[in-house]
Amino acid sequence: MTADEVIALIEARADPRGVAHWQKRFPDSALRSFGVGLTQLRKLAKQVGRDHALALRLWQSDVYEARVVGLLVDEPAKITRAQAEEQVEALGEGQLAHVFSSCDASLAKVPFVRDLAGDWVRSDDPVRRRCGYGLIYELSKSKNKSAPSDDDFAAWLARIDATRGDADVDELMAMGTALMGVGKRSARLWPEALRLARAISPIDWDPTGACDPFDVVKHLDNDALKSKLGVG
Repeated sequence: MTADEVIALIEARADPRGVAHWQKRFPDSALRSFGVGLTQLRKLAKQVGRDHALALRLWQSDVYEARVVGLLVDEPAKITRAQAEEQVEALGEGQLAHVFSSCDASLAKVPFVRDLAGDWVRSDDPVRRRCGYGLIYELSKSKNKSAPSDDDFAAWLARIDATRGDADVDELMAMGTALMGVGKRSARLWPEALRLARAISPIDWDPTGACDPFDVVKHLDNDALKSKLGVG
């Protein structure tokens, strides 16, 4: 499939309300949008399938949704550290940072993801820090033998504790998402993740007040999870 064909599929799903929302929220963006939601784009990405060359072409598009699909269809084995560093510099508006680092991201499956996450959460760049915590959330779900150890996750929890006081709302949201995943991983990690969740949440992330604050605690302090982990 070509980039033009993918963009045509996106345009066929155009939502005028989504377009109006994009134009209102990002009036000065260099990207244009067809107003297609992330759920539809994820379904489209599965239809397209993995294709590294196509992913790179879509990333060069001025269509926001094409860039999203490009991030979703990339092949983890072919993504280089240089590519990751270049793309993180150009994430821009919308949900690109979320898709790049979370959302079952291609980037979270690269062989160097542990080092990347560790480097990025210590970065001076707030976008890299947010993406680093997104990668930690994805890593927290991994069952692979190569997954980070509890010691690795504990060190990342300590990093959140040390820096949460200076974090803006976007970084707090990324931290909260990481806590939600790490706290569900093991009985050892749960208490500290819950303590930090109580310290930073609920996170009032929507300035319009239309959406509820993100309450990390409710994801960690519930009977089902405590029974699963054997804690309480």
